[in-house]
Amino acid sequence: MTALIEVTGLSKTFGGVHAVEALSFSVDEGQIYSVIGPNGAGKTTLFNLITGIYTPTQGEIKLKGEGVVGLEPNQLAERGMCRTFQQMQICMNMTALENVMLGRHLQLKSSLLTTMLRLPSLLKDEEDCRDHAIELMKFVGCGEYLETEASAMSYGALKRLEIARALASNPKIVLLDEPAAGLNGTETAALEELIKKIAAQGITVVLVEHDMKLVMGISDRLLVLNYGRKLAEGTPEEIRNNPDVIAAYLGG
Repeated sequence: MTALIEVTGLSKTFGGVHAVEALSFSVDEGQIYSVIGPNGAGKTTLFNLITGIYTPTQGEIKLKGEGVVGLEPNQLAERGMCRTFQQMQICMNMTALENVMLGRHLQLKSSLLTTMLRLPSLLKDEEDCRDHAIELMKFVGCGEYLETEASAMSYGALKRLEIARALASNPKIVLLDEPAAGLNGTETAALEELIKKIAAQGITVVLVEHDMKLVMGISDRLLVLNYGRKLAEGTPEEIRNNPDVIAAYLGG
C-alpha cells in the first residue's frame, strides 16, 4: 500500500505543555484508521495539526509524499483532505441540500465575469453541484431531507449531513472527529455502515472516536495516544491485547 499521510516527529506545545510529542505514524490509501485515547490525550490537537488549523512546533506532515506544514485548511481541501468537527459546523438557517452544496464550492469553476453575466457555464456548474449534492445526501441516508431546514433535522441526521458536506469536495481522505458522539445505538450502527461505504468508494477515513465497539469493528489500524505520545499502534486485535493499552485505557 501507498502512504497517503505520513507524520514524522510531530510535536505541538501550548505554553510549555506538550499536547502532542514526537509522534510518528502513517496512514495508507484506502484504510480506515482510528485514533483513540483518554480525554486530553491529544487526539483533536492531532487532527488540527494535520488539517492546517494548528502549525506544529516541530515535525513534518506529508500528504501524498508532499510536505503540507504551513498550508491553510482550504489549500489542503484543494489537495483532497477534508474533515468534520466535534462541534458540528452546520448552517442552521439553510436547507440540508444547501449545506451540502456549500461543501462543493471548491469544485466550481465560476469566475467573477461568469457570475455577473450568468453565463451558461455557471448555470451548468450550479446544476451539476445540486445533482451531486442530492446524490451525496442519498448516499449518507439523508435523502428524505433534501429541502428540509437544517434546524428541523434530528441530531443523528445532522451528523450524516455534515459527512455529506465533507464528501462534496471529492476528497481523497476524510477525517471524522468523534462522529458517533451523542448518537444512540441505531444511529451508531447506521454510521458504521456509512463509514464502510465511504471506504469502499476508495476514500481513506481517519477518525477520532471514543466508541470502542465502533472502532474495533471497522478499523484496519488504530493509533493509541496517551498524554500526547504514541502508546501503541496496530490492528484491532493487537490493540485489544496490548497490556499497555489495557492498563492505560481499555481497562482490565
